[in-house]
Amino acid sequence: MEIIRIVILSLSALMLVFVGIMRLTNPIKTYLKNSGIKLENDASLLNEMRGVSAVMLSGGIIIALGIFIEKLTFTSHCIASLIFVGFAIGRLISLKVDGKPSKQIAQGILFEIILGLANIFCLINV
Repeated sequence: MEIIRIVILSLSALMLVFVGIMRLTNPIKTYLKNSGIKLENDASLLNEMRGVSAVMLSGGIIIALGIFIEKLTFTSHCIASLIFVGFAIGRLISLKVDGKPSKQIAQGILFEIILGLANIFCLINV
């Protein structure tokens, strides 16, 4: 079970850290490349995008710490579950209300659901 926890936390942390850094450093290019979304050079919009990106990066760092610091493992799974399930729920609501997103975003929903459920699985099997 310990190996499974490490793999799930590693994948969760890597995804959040990578996406957080990419969107924080260059949101216009990253959103266009990874999601097909064209962001305008609007200071308020970019501020919001960078804010969410910093939360993703911070969450990824805390999740990664749970791999190495046993006292943080439970917390790391909680944070990963909240972030991934939260994004998935928001996206599923948007799917119903706003319609079908791009292929890249649809793939992202799948990864968020899988990682969210995997982290919940680890929480249940403590």
